[in-house]
Amino acid sequence: MKAKGLAVMMHPFILMDIPPTNNLSAPDGAPSQPAFPWRGRITPVSDKSAAAAAEVAAFFGTAAPSHFTAANGAVGYHGPAEWSFRRMILHYAHLCALAGGVEAFLLGSELRGLLKTRDGAGNFVAVAAMRALAADVRAVLGPATKISYGADWSEWQGLTAADGKYFHLDPLWADDNIGFIGIDQYAPLSDWRDGFDHADLAAGWNSRHDRAYIAANIEGGENFDWFYASDADRAAQVRTPITDVHGEAFVWRAKDIRGFWENAHHDRPDWTRSPAPTPFVPRSKPIRFTEIGVPAIDKGANAPNVFFDAKSSESQLPPFSSGARDDLIQRRALEAVHAYWRDPAKNPLSSVYGGRMIDADRLYVYAFDARPFPFFPARGDIWGDAENWARGHWLNGR
Repeated sequence: MKAKGLAVMMHPFILMDIPPTNNLSAPDGAPSQPAFPWRGRITPVSDKSAAAAAEVAAFFGTAAPSHFTAANGAVGYHGPAEWSFRRMILHYAHLCALAGGVEAFLLGSELRGLLKTRDGAGNFVAVAAMRALAADVRAVLGPATKISYGADWSEWQGLTAADGKYFHLDPLWADDNIGFIGIDQYAPLSDWRDGFDHADLAAGWNSRHDRAYIAANIEGGENFDWFYASDADRAAQVRTPITDVHGEAFVWRAKDIRGFWENAHHDRPDWTRSPAPTPFVPRSKPIRFTEIGVPAIDKGANAPNVFFDAKSSESQLPPFSSGARDDLIQRRALEAVHAYWRDPAKNPLSSVYGGRMIDADRLYVYAFDARPFPFFPARGDIWGDAENWARGHWLNGR
């Protein structure tokens, strides 16, 4: 890929291969764990405790750069006998170094349940562990590689907990070893319904496939201007405006990237605004969408994050979707997102690093599959997920 002039970003990806029939204890006390779950479900049994800190430490492990050797086309390991997160990430870092380096490297992605974990003193211990890991990856890959983490679209801008609002990832985003803010951006891009009696049609939009309609929901609509307080409100389209007593509505808007990037951040412990800001410096680092994508399914833009997979506990349809295949909504949504952030009027320039807020040259679309089309998805006898291609996020063959 480098020989072709491509800037390669390495994205170590955790897949959860927990079978439907298992006797693994679940964090919520259930007798078994969900089948093939999302990696964002990884979480300790308890939070805000010494036990939670110990579980996080066990997950990360103690593997260090000095425990690896990279020579003769292979990476060797001679550290503690652990199958830990640090061992996984550092192994991939050494592989990248062995291959001559990469332009960017992610410390995994979408570990929402893990990174919100706090110890007994309220410290976000997994975030601290990520920062330590970033320093070790930097030691392996050198100063030129840009290092970051691919945050889930629901976690990148902070944690809303029972005891307040926290910009818990800000110490990571502000860390000198982190080159950009990474977001797996799957926020809603529409709120379309069938029929002739729904809010967006009444507002003058005529089609869910209209690029202008989708673009209006990039910095607008659900999770920006308003939210649904319940499933009943969603069904009835009762929209609650997003406001803030301190004039900082971006604190609560999951899609307000501009507000997040341009402003200082103040935690709200016990729902009280802290006088001192977090370490985050406004406009200091670019943002990359380390994943963007939309499933090729009816009303896929209503919930770009969901997917249909009968084998997975995470399987679901977008709200109000018929479940029918729709390649056009996938194409129109991706076209709208690319065109929107390539517009300089919508993508401000930083006086700190001289680049745009969103790195529009690095929007990583999920997914171009390495398996060759048309053999994938035609060879369902080889690949067990082939049946999901038709209505999934894949771009191969469309």
